[in-house]
Amino acid sequence: MALRISSRSELPSFMVMDVLEKAERMTNLPQPLLRLEMGQPSSPPPKAALDAIINHVHDISAHGYTLSRGTIELTEAIARHYKRWYDLDVKPEQVLVTVGSSLGFMMAFLTCFEAGDKIAMASPGYSAYRNLMLSASLEPMLINIDPEYNSRLTVETLEKLDTIPDGLIIASPANPTGVVMTGDELAAISRWCEANGVRLISDEIYHGISFDKTDHCAMQYSSSALIMNSFSKYFAMTGHRVGWIIAPDDLVDPLERLAQNCFISANTLSQIAATAALDNPETYREMDSYVARYRVNRDLLIDRLPQELLGNFPYPEGGFYIYADTSALSNNSAELTDTFLNDLYIATTPGIDFDEAAGHLSLRFSFAGSTEDMAEAADRLNRWVQSRR
Repeated sequence: MALRISSRSELPSFMVMDVLEKAERMTNLPQPLLRLEMGQPSSPPPKAALDAIINHVHDISAHGYTLSRGTIELTEAIARHYKRWYDLDVKPEQVLVTVGSSLGFMMAFLTCFEAGDKIAMASPGYSAYRNLMLSASLEPMLINIDPEYNSRLTVETLEKLDTIPDGLIIASPANPTGVVMTGDELAAISRWCEANGVRLISDEIYHGISFDKTDHCAMQYSSSALIMNSFSKYFAMTGHRVGWIIAPDDLVDPLERLAQNCFISANTLSQIAATAALDNPETYREMDSYVARYRVNRDLLIDRLPQELLGNFPYPEGGFYIYADTSALSNNSAELTDTFLNDLYIATTPGIDFDEAAGHLSLRFSFAGSTEDMAEAADRLNRWVQSRR
């Protein structure tokens, strides 16, 4: 008799990881492989983080467990970070260090919601939100965002919903669109959530990578919101797998108990590195230089990619992605992704990873890599499009 496999495991792939695996297995290519699929900064982590790893690698205490909420030093450093960036008084006890922000989302889902609850999110949006909801027996409530309005989720859209959800996930800067919420937009959504008893989860993992706007923290407008963040993007520490949650007081203990039973603690050496990065002013100058390069890369791609490939795309105000409207070239983004990978040696991500309904008409390009790679990618894609005219 075959043993049962839970339906909660029957999740769609996180397709960017499928593209990553294909790309990693490609060898002996006639041209360099250009990696525009992952949100993976091509620059190193902060020097202070690297120095801390070197200085502590032989320290036996750096290889053991920490508190499940994270080291005291790191939670205090994160609290100071919020004072510097947002002038917010965050108590270190409100900070919970997680194994990347992805596990933080799962912890939030399990702590805040019951099976069958509905959580609203924008579409296009980050597919792991949706997939993790399904694995927790929650119901994703997808809100289609009109690209003519720069793919913005607004309170006016929420007020038109037929059903009030139990939770709402917002992201600013957003993946894959790069949309950045204004303070007024975030305040209005926060008020709507509190008035309707909706738990707000704010994904702020791309904070620090906004080009023409100021990042606003949902905690500035809501005392009940959960704030999700990570060292992966602005701090270029993706492989360290260190994220954090800022939680309201009533959720700290439940989240901590879940952490104790789920993963015990995040990587100790990486927590030491993250603390050193936060406490060194030079870190922010280093990372801001990366953001300046992302802006150059964004502008280069928008200026040099053919219009047939960009289409009616939302202008990326932050993050490091262009969500291109490729409907003039193909109605199958998975096939187009394979074509670019196998024929042009450019790795991209199909839009169906972010939008089940219309993602077959879109691709996501990451411009987190080097400017030289962006220029070469633009040249190859231009030649390919011209050959089809």
